[in-house]
Amino acid sequence: QVRLVESGGGLVQAGGSLRLSCAASGRTFSTDVMGWFRQAPGKEREFVADIRGNGGTYYRNSVKGRFTISRDNANKTAYLQMNSLRPEDTAVYYCALDPTKLTLRTRYWGKGTLVTVTD
Repeated sequence: QVRLVESGGGLVQAGGSLRLSCAASGRTFSTDVMGWFRQAPGKEREFVADIRGNGGTYYRNSVKGRFTISRDNANKTAYLQMNSLRPEDTAVYYCALDPTKLTLRTRYWGKGTLVTVTD
């Protein structure tokens, strides 16, 4: 089994920065894909970014150039550095892990960490 625990959310003003962490434990592998989704109240959960075991990354268009995903395989931890935050980034951010690809049906999810961006 895999457990994912997010941290680092909080309240920040527009233009500010936060770094989210996702600590994985259990039966994980350095080849797993890890990434982040987010969900605002009343909206669908949406993909934000992912990172493959080889370091390859992918981002949704609205966060490109502002967010950076990384991972520390030795500590089984993924990070999301969020810069130039906007109010529309406000959401609960969820970490996810899958051996091959991330989708809304991915098996392993954290419980989420709230990011609130004020004007």
